[in-house]
Amino acid sequence: MLSALTFLPLVGAIVIVALPGRSVQLLRMVALAVTVAVAAMGVSLFIGFDGTRAAAQNVLETAWFTLPFGASGAREVDVHFFLGVDGVSILLVALTSILMPLVVMSSIGHINHRVKEFLVWLLVMETGMLGVFLSLDVVLFYFFWEVSLVPLYFIVGIWGGDRRLYATIKFFLYTVAGSLVMLVAVIGAIYYLGTSSIPALVESASDLPAETQAWLFGAFALAFAIKVPILPFHTWLADAHTEAPTAGSVLLAAVLLKMGTYGLLRFGVEMFPEAALTYAPVFLALGAIGIVYGAFLAWAQTDLKRLIACSSVSHLGFCVLGLFAMTEAGLRGSVLQMINHGLSTGLLFLLVGMIYERTHTRRLDRFGGIATVMPVFSFFFVFTVLSSAGLPGLNGFVGEYMILAGTFTVSPFWTAISVSGVIFGAVYLLMATRRVLFGPLVHEENRKLLDLGGRELATLIPLVALCVWIGVAPNGFIQKTAGSLDRISHRVERAQEHMRIGRLSTAQQTVLRTEVER
Repeated sequence: MLSALTFLPLVGAIVIVALPGRSVQLLRMVALAVTVAVAAMGVSLFIGFDGTRAAAQNVLETAWFTLPFGASGAREVDVHFFLGVDGVSILLVALTSILMPLVVMSSIGHINHRVKEFLVWLLVMETGMLGVFLSLDVVLFYFFWEVSLVPLYFIVGIWGGDRRLYATIKFFLYTVAGSLVMLVAVIGAIYYLGTSSIPALVESASDLPAETQAWLFGAFALAFAIKVPILPFHTWLADAHTEAPTAGSVLLAAVLLKMGTYGLLRFGVEMFPEAALTYAPVFLALGAIGIVYGAFLAWAQTDLKRLIACSSVSHLGFCVLGLFAMTEAGLRGSVLQMINHGLSTGLLFLLVGMIYERTHTRRLDRFGGIATVMPVFSFFFVFTVLSSAGLPGLNGFVGEYMILAGTFTVSPFWTAISVSGVIFGAVYLLMATRRVLFGPLVHEENRKLLDLGGRELATLIPLVALCVWIGVAPNGFIQKTAGSLDRISHRVERAQEHMRIGRLSTAQQTVLRTEVER
């Protein structure tokens, strides 16, 4: 099932390549049918997933190739095509599969040239994104990581805005830098531990010397920090979001950025818990500062799409905060908040794309009074803003509350700083809502705007339903992550105990081990 889930989009891309480019409607129908089939498999996988189990489920493993090390290849490491899903990845797999048909639908009417190539790149990107979350071999993970990044380069570069060349080059430079650092970390982990299996790497990484763990953790963390992005590596994000077409912005915000937080959890906290504990104060500070800085950055924007792009720096700061609090509540809240941010920010970018198709502008001073002519659009916009701001009863509240509660036991100071970011987030989101929807309708051309149609409603309603579902009944989602995150929490506790023992004198360690044996 996981092979079908991963590679069906690639098969769909090949089919679209073979079809005549003149049949645009047929091309869209094929892409929609493929993504709907993948979504059905993703939802089925989510429903059947047993959240009480810590180990990966639906595992598929087969030999891929052999990687020789040493001057004469004296030591060999077998790389496997190794797929599986656990509580760390199940929510992200489900989110990715559900979003894709909605993204394909949103491109209708917005992408009108080179439609075949656009749909091909979307489907190739879906294979890459799902492969990242399902890979249980670090080489396979790196392969899918690169596959997922290439399509966005072309999507922004071909179908983007006026400054798409600048945004594409900037995205490319940051991406290549992160990928090269990660490649060094991947090779180093395989070399030192003699395996490319992620579960085996997790179990054996603690046997490495502390210095080796530290630099491997640092290399992985740097690569993923660029992807999140964590302050100060955030400058590429606003340009990429602003210039990307709506479909690219939705996937970048909802899925691709989560590859960074997923990597920090999988290859940072889980694989090197001692190193993560050592450097946790740095990441807590960066996360909290990023929350506040991102809020002020968004507050200063005059372009609606750029405002939402900058808000991601703030919202993803919460995910980083929860990860490096390394408490049970923090970890669960962080994983849930990855999904919440994907839903809320994905909805915001879809709505901005819809209003842009009608007005051909995103400047806040070109709106005002839109609610009088587009009441349905206004309802969805206000709903999504409240979801993003963390209104109790909607999805954003649950994740943020768990993160802040989990972080408070570790660092009340950074928790207090982060709480202020919640207030500032509400300020810039409500400010944007007022300027877009309310007040007098000062621009005469806006009086003729058409409200949302059936296709647009069909794109928005599934995501709105998920926002309400998570807000009202979050346990159904949190419990899916319980087994795997409990395993990570236990690894963190063991690492804390090991570090505490390591700070004792030799005589104290002997006494402690004697007491433990008794």
